[in-house]
Amino acid sequence: MINREFFLALDELEKERKLDKQMLISSIEAGLASAYKKEMGESRAVSAKLNPESGKIEFYAYQTVVDGEPQEDSQLSLEEARDVKPDAKIGDVIGEDITPKSLSRIAAQTAKQVIMQRINEAIREQVAAEMNDKEGELVQAIVRRIENNIVYVEITNSQMEGVMNINDQVYGEKYEIGDKIKVYVKKVRDTVKGTQVVVSRSCAGFAKKLFEMEVPELRSGLVKVKNIVREAGNRTKMAVYSDDPNLDALSACIGPKGERVNNVARELNGEKIDVILYTSNIREYIVRCLNPLKSIVGLKVDEAAGKAQVVVPDDKLSLAIGKGGMNARLAARLTGLKLDIKPLSEVREQFEAEEQ
Repeated sequence: MINREFFLALDELEKERKLDKQMLISSIEAGLASAYKKEMGESRAVSAKLNPESGKIEFYAYQTVVDGEPQEDSQLSLEEARDVKPDAKIGDVIGEDITPKSLSRIAAQTAKQVIMQRINEAIREQVAAEMNDKEGELVQAIVRRIENNIVYVEITNSQMEGVMNINDQVYGEKYEIGDKIKVYVKKVRDTVKGTQVVVSRSCAGFAKKLFEMEVPELRSGLVKVKNIVREAGNRTKMAVYSDDPNLDALSACIGPKGERVNNVARELNGEKIDVILYTSNIREYIVRCLNPLKSIVGLKVDEAAGKAQVVVPDDKLSLAIGKGGMNARLAARLTGLKLDIKPLSEVREQFEAEEQ
């Protein structure tokens, strides 16, 4: 016997979790049938039916009518079938009500476990489907535990666990149990332990989504991101453009007095951000991507070979290359070209040697 509160609980699950109640009931019935067969040693096909009106579980065993002598318990001879159903014919499936007057304590406990297991499975499947829709999005999360430098978070408003591996963490950021943080959903994957959500704070997508939150023109598609690259904790470079000639894509992303870009930088703990206006003029685009470098002495581009040589004043070489070569690396990734940056003095010496 299942009390009325059980079905009321299913109604609540349907409303709160947006679960299909009928699908949930079917799943529970399948689990109960399996538990019944195991408990009672029943070899016939068994189905369970939940009756909301009476609050009962009804069990039925089924056999297929065959011609001749039955070879297994799931079969029934035509003669035996006609004792139950006079107009039975070969191929019919005959059902028998095998509902016990009462379930044993063990059977009742098994039924309870199956019901809870099926409900939890349905909820997990529902949440996993919702998380699949959130792939490539920002979500709120709470740090629940840290093991071997891997951060495990609970995705807010779900029962899903997010995993932030070392390479998805920002160097220098410290995470404490209970911290509320924003994370980027990289992918949702199935593992032997269930569905796992891989999240990140170091990828370029994280910075891009922060900009979309700050810049309405990005969210609406009036301003578009041509490319975005990032070395988390140090610098992000993002190239933007608009198909509307009357819209200043660069100003839209920077905001009044730099408010929008500063809000993103604040969320990234002060990370430097270069917002660049994209142009199809590759020479001009390379110069812009090398920001904070403002001007160059010479530029030779070989798009077919995917490379470019950039000549800069000697006193601007370190600015063009950046600390540890970071500015040059990001500019190369942003343009898709291999950049060879040289000081003017070196190019002069090489030219003079060739002249001689």
